[in-house]
Amino acid sequence: MSDLSGSLLGQEPQQSTRFIAPDRRANLARQRRMSRRIFTGASLTTLATAGVLGIQTASAEGNWREKEPFTLGIASGDPTSSSVVLWTRLAIDPHVIDGRGGMPNVPVEVRWELASDERFRSIVRRGTETARPEEAHSVHVELEDLPADSEFYYRFRTGRHVSPVGRTLTTPASGSTRNLRMVHLSCSHWEGGWFTAYRRAAEDHPDLVFGLGDYIYEGRPATGKTRTHPGKLCTTLEDYRLRYATYKTDPDLQLLHATAPWIVTWDDHEIQNNWAGEYPTDGVPTDAWVARKIAAEQAYYENMPLRRSSAPTGSSIQLFRRLSWGDLATFHVLDTRQYRDLQACHDGGKTWWFEDCEEQTDPSRTLLGDRQEQWLLDGMGESTSTWQLFAQSVFFAKRDGLVGPGATASSDGWDGYRADRDTLVDSWAERGVVNPVVLTGDVHVHYANELKADFDDPGSATRGVELVATSITSGGDGSDTVSNEETIYAENPHIKYIRGRRGYVFSEYSAEELRVDFKTVSAVTTPDAPVSIDRSFVVPAGEPALHEA
Repeated sequence: MSDLSGSLLGQEPQQSTRFIAPDRRANLARQRRMSRRIFTGASLTTLATAGVLGIQTASAEGNWREKEPFTLGIASGDPTSSSVVLWTRLAIDPHVIDGRGGMPNVPVEVRWELASDERFRSIVRRGTETARPEEAHSVHVELEDLPADSEFYYRFRTGRHVSPVGRTLTTPASGSTRNLRMVHLSCSHWEGGWFTAYRRAAEDHPDLVFGLGDYIYEGRPATGKTRTHPGKLCTTLEDYRLRYATYKTDPDLQLLHATAPWIVTWDDHEIQNNWAGEYPTDGVPTDAWVARKIAAEQAYYENMPLRRSSAPTGSSIQLFRRLSWGDLATFHVLDTRQYRDLQACHDGGKTWWFEDCEEQTDPSRTLLGDRQEQWLLDGMGESTSTWQLFAQSVFFAKRDGLVGPGATASSDGWDGYRADRDTLVDSWAERGVVNPVVLTGDVHVHYANELKADFDDPGSATRGVELVATSITSGGDGSDTVSNEETIYAENPHIKYIRGRRGYVFSEYSAEELRVDFKTVSAVTTPDAPVSIDRSFVVPAGEPALHEA
């Protein structure tokens, strides 16, 4: 168990903010308190709108200062050993269709506080930022020169209003191999069901949360779903802002953001299903597509706890970056969308599966792009961490869905960019990366995969492991099995586990081993479902193979 904990409510603040190992009772008490703070600190509107949302065309601005502005919650992200980002976005009415959240077209001063205790008896830092209408009244506070390996609490104020309280941290300094507890997750579709898995992940009290894409879904509202998207298909900045505001009113999502810092990257639905580099789904770039991409990137930055270095410029946004947890783990956060070539054997966007497509082996095709690939290879070679984690969005291992000779695979994942995958896997041996772990989302199914030196040779060396998180809600409740599960197991012996329920992946890293729990919730079409550990694995350090626990 990690020794991460913090000041408990009612304790006197301490001069040191080093973590102290919590017992189970303290953890549960902390989660109950955090839950109460989220529910009582935010506007009651947040709870009232957790189902179907009404859309309004305008909001009176004359009395806006009297209304609760922290309806979208708070968040922190991208922690280092000396810094962290704090985030909020003001919205007195998240459901106004123009995407402005009912806020006036004027800057608003927002005060922030950072403390070493939940009651803010010991303030570490405080300051003021300006929430500007051109950035949807979002705030990104980058705090520097903080002590390493420390837990903090933060909140925001504007006028007489005070935000909920969030918990964040700085990572251990170089030389530390202190345990890391984390979750990774993806694919939260508002219409697919309730975000209960977010709440259950918060109850695990993780140090970090990795969000691996499809934080929102951009599509048209659908009927007959658990919840309904407001607005329309997202194509403009106003559309995307409204969609993010909808998702961020969810109390379970707010709770997980307030529980731990997030490290995020995107997948496709933050803009459009299966977009690739400069190409929309239909493979025909247009001025309208570029304008849509620019709008979506702006909204993504406004709503994520990212640093200013990730603010969009032109039609690009800088999302690949590197973080670490002392000497225990290096996190290579990848962007698998922005620099890729069009999917292999493109067929006009009708499907993204191919059968023995020669284009998949073209060495000139890229998923990462030359600049990101070189950055990744250089960073792997320089890292001396016990574990190297690759936080990215799309399925990495070979996944053959065809019985017998030949193969059917997904062109949207790494199967469609085999040269890039081979380069990365080969580089692990060349650069002495002995414990690579690929973190994946996207496919709405739990998978545990061993990554082979040659996927066509089951007897070849195992170079690493891939941990694929199912969806939070996408696809509804799911099921224990998937349609072609027997074929997948038979044709892919490196795939050790498949489960089609909803949930997330919880893992704990130490200098000796990785322990991973694939967690599932019983249903997402009904709220507040229980969670259980469906399967657990251990990966010993220095031996990149999955051992069922």
